[in-house]
Amino acid sequence: MSWQPLLFFRALPPQKQAIAYTLMSIFFFTVMGVFIRKSSENIHIMEVIFFRNFLACLIIIPVMYSSGLASFKMNRPGLFVWRAVFGSIGMFASFVSITLIPLAQATAISFTAPIFITILAFFLFGEVLKFRRVAAIFIGFIGMLIIVQPNVEVISIGVILAFIGAFFHSINSLIVKQLTAKESVNAIVVWMVIMLVPISIVPAIFVWEWPSALTWLYLSCLAFCGTLGHSFFTRAYSLAEITSLQPFQFIQLPMAAFLAWVIFSELPGYWTWVGGIIIFLSTVYITRREAKIKTSKIVNSELLAPK
Repeated sequence: MSWQPLLFFRALPPQKQAIAYTLMSIFFFTVMGVFIRKSSENIHIMEVIFFRNFLACLIIIPVMYSSGLASFKMNRPGLFVWRAVFGSIGMFASFVSITLIPLAQATAISFTAPIFITILAFFLFGEVLKFRRVAAIFIGFIGMLIIVQPNVEVISIGVILAFIGAFFHSINSLIVKQLTAKESVNAIVVWMVIMLVPISIVPAIFVWEWPSALTWLYLSCLAFCGTLGHSFFTRAYSLAEITSLQPFQFIQLPMAAFLAWVIFSELPGYWTWVGGIIIFLSTVYITRREAKIKTSKIVNSELLAPK
């Protein structure tokens, strides 16, 4: 099996390939959420996280090894390590949140990642936060409140973890985009799961119990979906800008809502849809605005360049 672009994608331009990979990653990540929930009904979530990474290694390393040792080469190992650290925190938070709150609600909260990316860009890269960006972030924050509907007494720990997961996944997305500039997609995918195995086994040891045959099936499907989702996600980021792909993420909400309804008899509340749409619109505005600003800068630099 080869991890090069699928044959029927090769004739497509890079942007369309990236969109196709994004849609496939969304599908597999959404299905993965179902298997996270099913697996955690039988074993501790810490074990679920470990087996997601361990079984992914069993799936992906033989495949990558067949492509040659060049698949494992790291040009910036420090960045790989940081990605594993932030990725493990994001994985822990998002996995646990899926077991505590409705799947559609967890999915809607995940749409806040682009908002976090914009805020992080301000603090980490010194990007200017002008009025339109601030307004879009504020509108996205309103969407968060609509979904969460906090009362004066308590906010669900599952909701808090979902936001934490979105925050660390936004950091992860920034790192992935940096890595794709100089690293192969194969290396990015392989080293992530390899590094996450020793990180995730430590907490799993303290709650260890051997999975049943049915749970093994769930865990295998979880690892398979996670591996494909991660691979397609990374491939998409290597072909196109994050800003051009973000609007397609919203398809995950109706997909998650449908699966949650069919499998878990969960019907997302009215406010989950309203808040999700508001967050989606604010993130689309942010990503489109960033793309427009970037294009304007490129055009201006070309006009000012010496002839």
